[in-house]
Amino acid sequence: MTSVRPLVRPAELRAALLPDAVEALDDMLVDLAADPTRLGRIFPAAARRTARGQVAGTDHRVEDAVRVELVGAAASRLSPPDLLAELQAVYRYGDADEKRAVVLSLGAVDDQGIDGSEVLLDALRTNDVRLVAAAMGAHADRLSTHDWRHAVLKCLFVGVPLAVVAGLATRADDELAAMVRRYVEERRAAGRSVPEDALKLLDLITSTTVQET
Repeated sequence: MTSVRPLVRPAELRAALLPDAVEALDDMLVDLAADPTRLGRIFPAAARRTARGQVAGTDHRVEDAVRVELVGAAASRLSPPDLLAELQAVYRYGDADEKRAVVLSLGAVDDQGIDGSEVLLDALRTNDVRLVAAAMGAHADRLSTHDWRHAVLKCLFVGVPLAVVAGLATRADDELAAMVRRYVEERRAAGRSVPEDALKLLDLITSTTVQET
């Protein structure tokens, strides 16, 4: 079965929850251990039953960490294809927060056989900054080179920091540089400011190319 890395250590997550919320989380985990196909019914209510807000000392939100832990419980009992089907269904019918948690869960899945690229592509078609940022995590290595380049450009368009893009230094190439240059030129021609990340990316690609030659 598939394992899922937690967003934060379980002890940290539980420290961020009130006692009743810890009990609710444990109850949901028990339910999923008994029947992992209940993920779609348990997932939407997870934030209401536990909490929302930032996990102290981390970059993660409580509701995301809770939901990723729930996915981990289901993953331990499901085959990779069944897990992917469950996540796709939860994403399809979820609100923005639930969709983000699904995308974060995909990034935490430790199984190269699971390809959630269709979910990522849907997330990247939105203008939800947090959803786009989540889609550029570790699971973005499933995106084709073409789709990945356009996803990086989408980050520049909507203001997602390129620091969240997994594998940027190793995957950026001359074609991406050409796309970013056109983007920079268009903004300058329109009298608009150029994101600092765009210029840093061009410098990164240039320096990498020089080293390779």
